[in-house]
Amino acid sequence: MNKQNEKNTVFLTHLSGFGGFLFPFGSVLIPLIIRETKKDESKKIDTISKDVVNFNLSYLLYTFLLQIMIVPFFIGSFFSNIRYATHFDNMKFHFNSDSNHFFGFVSVVSIISILSIVKAVLIIKAAMKANDNENFEYPYTIKFIN
Repeated sequence: MNKQNEKNTVFLTHLSGFGGFLFPFGSVLIPLIIRETKKDESKKIDTISKDVVNFNLSYLLYTFLLQIMIVPFFIGSFFSNIRYATHFDNMKFHFNSDSNHFFGFVSVVSIISILSIVKAVLIIKAAMKANDNENFEYPYTIKFIN
C-alpha cells in the first residue's frame, strides 16, 4: 500500500468515529470493518484502527454509565411526586409539577452532552493529526483490543 492511500485510510478511520450518528454502534463497527479489511496491508492501519475502536468503546461505556445514573433521578422523582398526588381515581395520576430531582437530571444530561462534545473534538483533532502524518493517542481510553 502506498503512503497516500495509507494516510487517507488512517484519516477516514479516525473520522469513522462519527459513524454512530448514522446507525447504532456505527462508531465501533465501521473502524472494525476497516481493520478487518486492511490490517494485512498496513501495520499502521491495524494499530490505528484498534486505537479508534478502543476509544469509541470506552466513550460508549462512559456514556452508558452516565445514562444509568439518570435512572435514580426518574425513580426518585416518581416516588417523591406520588405522595403529593391529588387524585388516584381510575389509575389516573395527577402529579404536582414540583420536583427536587430535576436539577440532578439536568446535570447528568449536561455531563453527557459535554462528553459528546469532547468526543467530537478528539475525533477531529485525531483526524487532523493523521492528515499531517502524526500519531495521536486518545486520552482516557480502555484497551479492549490489544
